[in-house]
Amino acid sequence: MPTRVLLADDHPMVRQGLRFLLAREGFDVVAEAGDGHEALRLARDTRPEVAVLDLVMPGLNGLDAAREILQTSPETKVLILTQHSEEHYILEALRAGVHAYVLKTQAAFDLIQAIRDVNRGRVYVSPAVSSAVVEAYREKAGPSPDPLTQREREVLQLVAEGKSTKKVAEILGITVKTAESHRSRIMLKLGIHQTAGLVRYAVRRGLVQA
Repeated sequence: MPTRVLLADDHPMVRQGLRFLLAREGFDVVAEAGDGHEALRLARDTRPEVAVLDLVMPGLNGLDAAREILQTSPETKVLILTQHSEEHYILEALRAGVHAYVLKTQAAFDLIQAIRDVNRGRVYVSPAVSSAVVEAYREKAGPSPDPLTQREREVLQLVAEGKSTKKVAEILGITVKTAESHRSRIMLKLGIHQTAGLVRYAVRRGLVQA
């Protein structure tokens, strides 16, 4: 039986290229998503063996989608595929429990190898990633963990994308009052008092693209 794979990337041409590559190597792409929320829904519906997620996606970023997929479909191995090689992105992904971190610049060979490795129970990190980053994770070094909850990160991402409080509430299926409460707690936790500061924090944490 071929390995069943879910692809999530907000660029259709990227998904098309990845689907062709994976099919050529004998993998079965069972679903495709254009954002993190759709990826989470499809992961629940299809229960793929491997989920390949872009790091930066609208609505719900790949990292938070990975966290939720790992909770709702624990048998799924999650792989982050991204152009970001900065240390803090990699450390956040490893902390989130992802099974592989693959750079798009190395995609063709690395992606195939990563899927094969995670299927064998291994963790895969692109060779282009500095070994010092992996060591920092093992030694629990690097930037401090994000103090926000999963829901607060979802609210923060939407705010950083320019969504109004009313729109945030609509997207997440919560009341406007609850959305306002989340936003207030985010500002309090981070010691940030302006939207511009929230956007900068979201960029640093990889929730949105600069």
